[in-house]
Amino acid sequence: MGRQPPPQRHRQHPGGAEVDPRPARPDGAPIYIILDNLSAHTGADIRRWAKKNKVELCFTPTYASWANPIEAHFGPLRQFTLANSHHRSHPAQTRALHRYLRWRNANARHPDVLAAQRRERVRIRSEKGIRRGGRPLTPAA
Repeated sequence: MGRQPPPQRHRQHPGGAEVDPRPARPDGAPIYIILDNLSAHTGADIRRWAKKNKVELCFTPTYASWANPIEAHFGPLRQFTLANSHHRSHPAQTRALHRYLRWRNANARHPDVLAAQRRERVRIRSEKGIRRGGRPLTPAA
């Protein structure tokens, strides 16, 4: 029996491959990119790219999903496309995800989506024991 090769880890530039963000801010204003602490975001190649392009990388705190606004979009995505579903194949699941994303972009203020986002924010905060505004649920002793 042959051995399996180790999984490949792909490092990606935060702005995409060979992208120069400076044309977006020709006035020389600082450019900040907010990233989570995924190991692929912390490599030397990413840091070199950021330094070369005069971009400051800002990392969210570890275990602070409640502080990242994008996290509120994952709950509705799971609820509307993945929960209680049985896709016949990965391409079928991908089509369902793309269909939801097209609908979501066209209906950004739909009450069902907004309600699902609110529920997800509350779920994340309660899971982490954090009130709205970042205060802990239980006062420090």
